[in-house]
Amino acid sequence: MASADTAVIRRTMYFSGLVQGVGFRWTVEHVSGKFRVTGHVRNLRDGRVEVMAEGEADELDRFRRSIEHAMHGHIDRVEISDSPATGEFPAFRIAF
Repeated sequence: MASADTAVIRRTMYFSGLVQGVGFRWTVEHVSGKFRVTGHVRNLRDGRVEVMAEGEADELDRFRRSIEHAMHGHIDRVEISDSPATGEFPAFRIAF
């Protein structure tokens, strides 16, 4: 049985700032390959970028920090919410 620290969760992150038209989605997809996460990244009509990822909480923390480092200067705000994982994602990809 997995402990609470190693349980797989879903984390939805909304990135605001200059995050569309700057390679943000491609960068997030590339960064995801360094982590044990599944999910997707997509542009939203309101100008934000949504990253929905499933993995262990610590891994998702490292994934978010890596995104923030890679896109430093483009992100003004990140909104984060956690929920139960569904296991619906076979990999991490760009969603359109």
